[in-house]
Parts: sequence; structure tokens; C-alpha cells
Amino acid sequence: MVRKPDEGRYLGVSSEGGEAENGGNATARIEAFSDGVFAIAITLLVLEIRVPHVEEGASLPGALLALWPSYSGYAISFLQIGVIWANHHNRFRFVKRSDHVLLFLNIVFLMCVAFIPFPTALLAEYIQGSEGERQTAVAVYSGTLAVTAVFFTLLWLYAANDYRLVDRGLDPTLLRAMTRRYVIGMVLYIAAFALTFVNAVLALVLVVGLALLFVLPEPGERRSSGEHTDGAGSGALSEDQPANRSGDRG
Repeated sequence: MVRKPDEGRYLGVSSEGGEAENGGNATARIEAFSDGVFAIAITLLVLEIRVPHVEEGASLPGALLALWPSYSGYAISFLQIGVIWANHHNRFRFVKRSDHVLLFLNIVFLMCVAFIPFPTALLAEYIQGSEGERQTAVAVYSGTLAVTAVFFTLLWLYAANDYRLVDRGLDPTLLRAMTRRYVIGMVLYIAAFALTFVNAVLALVLVVGLALLFVLPEPGERRSSGEHTDGAGSGALSEDQPANRSGDRG
């Protein structure tokens, strides 16, 4: 009798919502789809830098310099999306299982990422406008990043809580450090949005500063990279240690 393969394995999700095989990586398709969305979103940013049309009596160098808001928006958002992608990639090194809730959270998170080119164009268009226009543009931009940070943090909290979907060999100290990092980052992005209504320029500076902050390696990242092997997650514990952790079941 020919055995019908489990359809869940092709989705990277088991029929019970737990771990499924997919070439040794149950999240391979999630990561591949996510990478595609990131690539499209980051590429769309450059489309907002339009070739200038030089009027009679004007110069091309001057017209190019006048596009500085578009250059700035492109650079800031490219950095933001790049940092978000890097952190998403790093987190999925530790996510070993997937379920439908994780898929849904990841989809909503990616929806936020794909939306970033719009507030970027809005920011570039109105950063030199009136105070009200500038404040609105920065609010939409920082608000988009704040919502993105919220769903990224929810995605990680869901996967990491009680070792639900992450590698059970992951060092608890490292897990707490990563979780704390994202929760603090989420709060700061929300604070940047709130700051917009007090001082839009400072809010934008804070947003850029947060992107630069998340470029830095995480606490324990170098150590975990050195200890990581194909058979275990970063900061792997000995075989008898997971059994002593209350969150390790099944």
C-alpha cells in the first residue's frame, strides 16, 4: 500500500500545529516567503526617487540636491527594513517549529513591512512642509514602525513563551535577553510615535537611533554563534538540562 504523505509537511506545519519536517527545517517556507516580502519592500523604496526635470534657467546639480528629502527617506527606511530583516532572520535561527498562529502573526508583521514604502514617500514629500504637515508625516512614519515593532515582538513572544516553538536547547539566559531587547525596542518605538506630537524632529532622530541600536549584536550573540551547531540551537545545554526546565514539555 502506498502511504499518502502528510500534507502538513509541505506547509512546514504539522496537522497538530506542532513540528513538521521540511528538509530538516519546519520554518523554511515561512523564511523564504518573508525574505521575498522584505526584498520587494526594500526595492520599492528607490522608486520614490524620481529623475528631476530641469526647468529653463535651473541646473541639474541643483535639482539633484533638491531631492535630499527623498535620499534621506530612502536611506532611513532602507536601514530600518534591513535591520528588521536581520533581526527576523536571526530569530528564525532559533524557531524550530511552526503553527497556524505563528503563520498569522508573521503575515500581519509582513503586511506592516510591505507598507513602509508609503510613509517613506509621505515623509519625503512633506518633511519641508508646514509644521502640521511635517508632524503628520512623521507621525504616520513612526506609527508604522511602532506597529511593525509590536507585531514583531508578539511574534517572538508567542514563539519563545514556555519554549513553545523555539529550540529547547536554547540557553534561558540568552532567551530572556533577546525577549527583553525586543520588548524594550517596541516600547521605544511607541515612545517615538508619541514624541512626534511634541517634537517631530526629535521623534525622527529617535527612530534613526533605534535602527542604529539594533544593528549592534545582541548580548550573548557572539557566544551563541560560537556554540551553535547543526544539531542544536545557540547556547545549547547538555541533554539533562532541558528536563529540569519547567517550560520544556514533550
